[in-house]
Amino acid sequence: MRRLGVMLGLLGCVGCASATRGISDQYNPETGRYEKPTHEVVYSVPVEDAMMTARYILEKNRMDVMEKEGGLEMFSSFIPDVIPPERYYIQGERLGPRQALVRVFRIRYTQEGGFAAPEASGRSSGQASVPDAFMNIPGLEGYRPAHGYRDMNIEQKLLERLEMAPALELVGGNPPIPIRSVVMESWGEEDGASATAPACGAPVEGASSLFSKGGVLLVADPLGTQEVPSVALRMACEATAQDLPVTLALSIPVSEQPLLERYLASDGDSGAIQEFLSGSAFWRRVHQDGRSSRAMLWLVEQARRLRVSGKDVAVAAIDSDKAHGNEREEQMAEHLMNARSKRPQAWTLALTGSVHARTTEVSWDGDLEPMGARVARVLPSVRALDVGFQRGTQFTCRYSVWDEEVECNVFGISPTLEARQSSKQAAGVTLFTAPRPDGFHGRLYLGALTASFPPLQAPRQAPPVNPVPARK
Repeated sequence: MRRLGVMLGLLGCVGCASATRGISDQYNPETGRYEKPTHEVVYSVPVEDAMMTARYILEKNRMDVMEKEGGLEMFSSFIPDVIPPERYYIQGERLGPRQALVRVFRIRYTQEGGFAAPEASGRSSGQASVPDAFMNIPGLEGYRPAHGYRDMNIEQKLLERLEMAPALELVGGNPPIPIRSVVMESWGEEDGASATAPACGAPVEGASSLFSKGGVLLVADPLGTQEVPSVALRMACEATAQDLPVTLALSIPVSEQPLLERYLASDGDSGAIQEFLSGSAFWRRVHQDGRSSRAMLWLVEQARRLRVSGKDVAVAAIDSDKAHGNEREEQMAEHLMNARSKRPQAWTLALTGSVHARTTEVSWDGDLEPMGARVARVLPSVRALDVGFQRGTQFTCRYSVWDEEVECNVFGISPTLEARQSSKQAAGVTLFTAPRPDGFHGRLYLGALTASFPPLQAPRQAPPVNPVPARK
């Protein structure tokens, strides 16, 4: 669900293959084969950041990178231990303030006066013509640039750096600002008291087997998206339709619980939401991460509507205000179990970040015991779902190594190969035959993800998530 595509016209002119497979080919999980991609991917970052990330990848591979004036073209030193000589040429294109294309070419040199190798497509051999775009690439005494390939291996590493980076949850040291200093997106009639019915939608395929009195389900929420709160409501609606009490446990600081209770008891009009947000330090933080998205606030409102309709639904804040690391995991587990003990007959659905939801220790940090692992030790029947999805966008916070500061904005998000949802995989819950080593018992497939902004900010238009067809 991603990958930069080839410039078809260019590769048709100079494309070649390595000894094993086409270097411009990419693994397609749909077919299980290496193929030439057919679309470009637009990165949701400034082009300068994307170019700097590409530079970092090459420098980590023992190459020097020289930047041409303007910063949208770079070329590397020669690739170590490769004969005939080859180097990288990186080309960036700015499509908008936070929209970028980056193409990574691998340029092979040939001796002056020599002939190019036959093309992999089976065309007859002959003198290779070099596109004008490569004419300004530095030469090498006795050699000249001869072939250009899109190096999909490097471009895949670029995608991973830009769209598989960990999301930050900003806990502590993030003070609130006055509500008069921010703007809330319209909370129109369709959102307020005049619309009393919850937006339940269709049941989630495969989820009903997870509903039980006293049961706890942890969902590894890619925070800052519209899809997870939406599917959480659908599950809550289905469970309450079976006369199960439901507790929604959310990654909101436990200190916000009194405000939540007052809002849930209100009529949900504009005055009630204004009072709720005005009194909250969490929803008014200077840097808002994906936990305080509009979609999460919408879920709280839908829980209120379910209560108005006569359903037994509660919302529990289970996060910490300031703790980090194991202290935070311990507090989250304690808050979750406290919420369950207050409603022992309820089915509890907890939405937390992916690390918190794991019911085993994480492999990269032997000292960290996630919330889910702590809950599973007390409640072995707890179940946890990983999330499968297709490439999309997410509102989140990340640390920028270039600016040395935290940036909270819309970023592209791509799944790992394991979590990738194929075009044939329907949305819904798929349970594993046995728990995985990371402690997940199944996967919740969501389709393409869509960013959800914080409610307290001026509305902005999210960048497009659909790939742009390759230019011919």
